Amino acid sequence: MSLEKVGSNKCFGGDQLQYTHDSAVLSCNMRFSIFLPPQAENGNVPVIYWLSGLTCTDENFVQKAGAQQFAAEHGVAIVAPDTSPRGDDVPDDPEGAYDFGLGAGFYVNATQAPWNKHYHMYDYITKELPAVINANFPVDAERTSIMGHSMGGHGALTIALKNPGKYKSVSAFAPIVAPTQCPWGEKALGNYIGADKAAWAEYDTVELVKTAQERLPLFVDQGDADNFLEEQLKPELLKEVCEANNHPLELRIQPGYDHSYFFMASFMADHVAYHAKALKA
Repeated sequence: MSLEKVGSNKCFGGDQLQYTHDSAVLSCNMRFSIFLPPQAENGNVPVIYWLSGLTCTDENFVQKAGAQQFAAEHGVAIVAPDTSPRGDDVPDDPEGAYDFGLGAGFYVNATQAPWNKHYHMYDYITKELPAVINANFPVDAERTSIMGHSMGGHGALTIALKNPGKYKSVSAFAPIVAPTQCPWGEKALGNYIGADKAAWAEYDTVELVKTAQERLPLFVDQGDADNFLEEQLKPELLKEVCEANNHPLELRIQPGYDHSYFFMASFMADHVAYHAKALKA
């Protein structure tokens, strides 16, 4: 295993660490960050996976969300991967747009060339990265949760719904809940998965709720001043499908909040506490 530590900072009694490793799934070198709370010195701790949004790396959450304080308080680790494969030979959006390609892996397994050589973020998040984390850090593989923001909220919700029993809890900030019905999703899924829209449904939260094998509660925060609210995020579609299918959902509309990390930092304590409770149940 080509695991190399490239960053280390003491933080709230724990350690904020950054590593690189060679990914067989993505056919490139990848970077991730992990916060180990002080409790990890005495044994394995539960772990939360955080999935970031468009344009982000592993560092945005680490530097802006303020989660370490609460992770240290509750004794949970937090893993923050990158949002796409990286490298000189990894293809990017031909026009250099922010919403596709590098920094925009959408947590799917691409089936279309040239994207299908590298863009397998779904397998990376659900299989390869957890194997690396479980083998090298003091975490309890049986106590895992997942959360994310925007594109990463889409990733967290769909991954939790597609893997019943794998995660103790799931939450999201301003998630893209219906990528088959918004411009961001249509562009990403059309390019990564192809023209057959029926194949897109397996990466759409609203569609997955309809056939969910597990009634894992969904905890979602959404700001009502989010400039992507109506065109891209559409939380009302999630509310409707959860009500129609009797799927537990706590959807909190937060007045005056936008799409930024200021919003996430404001409610991060609630999300970490939510996961910590589920992880220790």
